[in-house]
Amino acid sequence: MREQLNRPIDDAGMSLPSAPSLESGVGSLLALSSNACAGGAGETAPASCGGAGETAPVPCGGAGASAAASRGAAGVRAARKAKRAFPVLVGLGVALVVVVLASFALGRYGMGVLDVLKVASNQLLGTAFAVDSAHVTVVVQVRFPRIVAALAIGAALAAAGASYQGLFKNPMCSPDLLGASAGAGFGASFALLMGANMFVVQVAAFVCGIVAVALTYFVSKAVSRGESMTLCLVLTGMVVGALFQAFITMTKYVADPDDKLPSITYWLMGGLSSANLDDLPLLLVPVVIGLVPMLLFRYQLNALSFGDEEARALGVNTRFVRALFIACATLVTAASVAAAGMIGWVGLVIPHLARMVVGPNHRVLLPASLLLGGLYLLIIDDLCRCLFAIELPLSVLTAVIGAPFFIYLLTRGRSTWT
Repeated sequence: MREQLNRPIDDAGMSLPSAPSLESGVGSLLALSSNACAGGAGETAPASCGGAGETAPVPCGGAGASAAASRGAAGVRAARKAKRAFPVLVGLGVALVVVVLASFALGRYGMGVLDVLKVASNQLLGTAFAVDSAHVTVVVQVRFPRIVAALAIGAALAAAGASYQGLFKNPMCSPDLLGASAGAGFGASFALLMGANMFVVQVAAFVCGIVAVALTYFVSKAVSRGESMTLCLVLTGMVVGALFQAFITMTKYVADPDDKLPSITYWLMGGLSSANLDDLPLLLVPVVIGLVPMLLFRYQLNALSFGDEEARALGVNTRFVRALFIACATLVTAASVAAAGMIGWVGLVIPHLARMVVGPNHRVLLPASLLLGGLYLLIIDDLCRCLFAIELPLSVLTAVIGAPFFIYLLTRGRSTWT
């Protein structure tokens, strides 16, 4: 009797079991309910209803079963996409070769694909096909650097966007998330305001892009104090980007409206009309240095996309991998903006398209983003220089085509975000 009086009393006047028996009771109840739920949508499991010890039927086949079914269907779709990843990558490579050959033949100065192949054979293999000297000049000096720049910039921006979306677990991330584009834009605008040549403009844009992301990183590290640094990075990147955008506006406001302002405005809209052979190393070297580690460590990005605790449990050095991808994405983004100006939508749209085609596995997502990004920007550049009598800026067509296409991806690819 004394032991019974010492036990806690519930609302109905019945004694409750002690803590060990309560835990075992909860375990038994969970096991019972899980067994009942396994039977299907029409079965019920008993559940306690208060102090009287009565039971009421609880349906087990509703939202839980539908969620499990949807997850199973998503897993089946992901497995199918993984199986077809290699043929898709091969097809993208073949399409890229075809578009490159067509891009050499397109333009104000028309020529056939056979003429392009003859010029390429003479330059690469040392053959002696009879070709017009104007063809050689157009292919080698004008279109070759432009095509290589479009491929490199498209691949770099798409890879940076895919890395940021996986790193921050946010489908709206893009390469300018941490302020690299805004910083590079300010560096180029200030150099143009000072009357610098194009080489100095590109160097200033590259350095300021790196400085902007470094500022974002160190400020977020100081603010977060080691906790929730991912969220602090995103918020600090927005602040730093807005700050450098204000600097760009200030530079445009004080620029000469007849001379400097048009050049600053046109450069900020993005374009490849100034690409030449001498400037290609300044673009290709940072892009290659940034893309190689991203491709080598893309497997660990899969673990990091589940969260820091899960990644650390799998043996991933989360701090090193996050810093590596941020540094590499910043490097390729700053180099791209320095070479071609501020080009939007590539790093946002292309990773979603690649994810729809090959799935969310970064083992194949990153190479697919590289190929699709280069292919997309090359097609956009061909349209910019062939649609009208004057050449359109790249950012105009990337927005006109990218925005409606992104809406289409939103309606079709919601299941691929996770």
